[in-house]
Amino acid sequence: MLVCTLLVAPLKGVALASFEKTIVSVSGEVTLSLSLKDERFTYAVTYRNELLIRPSQLGMVWQSQDSLLSFSFEGIELSSKNEQWQPVWGQYSNIRNQYNECLVHLKALNSGRLLDLRFRVYDDGVGFRYEIPEKIPSVVIMSEETHFRFAENFDCWWIWADYNTLEKLYQQSPVKQASQVAAPFTLRSKNGNYLSIYEAAIGDYSTMTLKQEASDSLQFRTQLVPWADGSLVKTSAPFTTPWRVIQLSATAGGLIESSLILNFNEASVIADASWIQPMTYIGIWWEMHLGLSSWGMAGGRHGATTANAKRYIDFAAAHGIQGVLFEGWNTGWEQWGTPDAFDFVSPYPDFAIKEIVEYARSKNVEIIGHHETGGDILSYEKNLDSAFSFYQKLGIRIVKTGYAGPVNPPTEWHHGQYMVRHYNKVMTTAAKYHIMLDVHEPVIPSGLSRTYPNLMSFEGVRGMEWNAWSEGNPPTHSCTLPFTRGLAGPMDYTPGIFDINEDHFASKRIKWNWLDKGNTAVHSTLSNQLALMVILYSPLQMAADLIENYTDHPAFKLVEKLPATWDETRVLAAEIGQYVVIARRKGSSWFIAGITNEQPRQFEVPLSFLDQTHTYTFLTCMDAADAHYETNPEAYLITNETHTAKDSLILSLAAGGGVLIIVEEKN
Repeated sequence: MLVCTLLVAPLKGVALASFEKTIVSVSGEVTLSLSLKDERFTYAVTYRNELLIRPSQLGMVWQSQDSLLSFSFEGIELSSKNEQWQPVWGQYSNIRNQYNECLVHLKALNSGRLLDLRFRVYDDGVGFRYEIPEKIPSVVIMSEETHFRFAENFDCWWIWADYNTLEKLYQQSPVKQASQVAAPFTLRSKNGNYLSIYEAAIGDYSTMTLKQEASDSLQFRTQLVPWADGSLVKTSAPFTTPWRVIQLSATAGGLIESSLILNFNEASVIADASWIQPMTYIGIWWEMHLGLSSWGMAGGRHGATTANAKRYIDFAAAHGIQGVLFEGWNTGWEQWGTPDAFDFVSPYPDFAIKEIVEYARSKNVEIIGHHETGGDILSYEKNLDSAFSFYQKLGIRIVKTGYAGPVNPPTEWHHGQYMVRHYNKVMTTAAKYHIMLDVHEPVIPSGLSRTYPNLMSFEGVRGMEWNAWSEGNPPTHSCTLPFTRGLAGPMDYTPGIFDINEDHFASKRIKWNWLDKGNTAVHSTLSNQLALMVILYSPLQMAADLIENYTDHPAFKLVEKLPATWDETRVLAAEIGQYVVIARRKGSSWFIAGITNEQPRQFEVPLSFLDQTHTYTFLTCMDAADAHYETNPEAYLITNETHTAKDSLILSLAAGGGVLIIVEEKN
């Protein structure tokens, strides 16, 4: 690791009314321009000689109009860093963290308060945060005046900034038509450069949305999710805000390949992370969403029974699947929505949890526990230690949490500071008990998995479950997610459905969700479902279908071979909302996956990234010639071929289709 620092300051005791500084990335392709003029501090961003962010104001307003908007310049510190670090899991086994940094010292003219602005410039983006160095017992932030003034009416991909959920379909429009958006907010410039705006390292703070300053405007301002009383953040100083990050790339695929959000987080605080293990899992889950069984015992259709659990454990053991999830094992589902409905430790009478744990252990299969809170935060925090202790004593090391309901206390938004504090408390408490987390209905991920690698996967996306009881997700959706929500962190999208039309057990389904109009289906081909298990990254990757649909299915042998963490990732072809082709490496094996939207496509993929000295076997599951995501979704072909690095592949993808190829050195 190389770190060097240079202090540059005005004359001692002399503040300056104006200031300008330019920071350039190591490659020279990213330029950050800083300026203090007429008491206002602004920044601007240029990438590959194209101005993307025009001079945009920074600042904030505290309670009682205590504003930090007008400044004098007090000094700067310049530094740089160049290091490599090894994540516990992820898209890479080694990550480069190299940036140039500028720490600007400012003083607010109206109050004399000190404010530091820390900027980091990478080859793939820019980040900055506010730092209050003084000791102040109480700070209430009423407005964060972070602006993003786009240079042109860029194309953009976005969802509405709903303060309670991220489970929405993405829109594509000119930026002027995006009035208030959730992060990540991804855009494409007139020159074909890409940028995405999001936040990193969300600590004791609220989450960020971006609000258009005026109708038909190119200027957006940070709009934090508020508390019930209208304030945005309640804290004390010294404190730092999350990083505001502008990720940059010359290609759409470069957005996926970047590790920028992780680099803006601190190193792991878990010294011995050997207990943290990525895995593929199955579970008692999809059947409830289909209405084949229920989470609770009422009605005699309980899914999480001892007998059903052992069936899933047997299947996992026979097919090399490392984990099994059980939802609905614990009492309280009949009291959903009432305070203290769940105690998180009491199994239903037909779920012999200790017997099941011992059975799974004898088969070398991990159990993934489940904590559904229904949004009752008060109850969950009261029971948190006992719930995690219960699992730890049983030897259960992975917990899926859920918050499918309005927050209790009911006056707070799901994505405000109150819930950020809660999620971070669950994260740190789980680490204490050596428990890995898969968080559903989360706040937006922000790279905290680098610091707490037990924080493994997140929903926070309109995922597969919507295909079980609504009009479903179109193929464009999964072709958009890697460039939007996927930039914030892993997605527990739960792909891998083989019964695409959901007709194998249609006569046994019971409608339970008002969004279910009786025409549900998974809008993709079977090969697309396999490809999603590689393209939509999660270190806890679920093969979500019923085990009945996997049994004796030839395509499931590809699932058996899939890792859940990677040594290297390369995007071979990509356009947002249209198609993605990715190659990921684990050891000496490569896994090539491709998906397309509603349009069929053909790709030529040179294999020059393979070792030139080896011959490789290619196990492929692809769309059949007559496959189509609506009319013939389960038509597929499995082939075995031999190739070398001198060859190229021709990949033909049906409408809504996909391909998965497992490339292994030939013995």
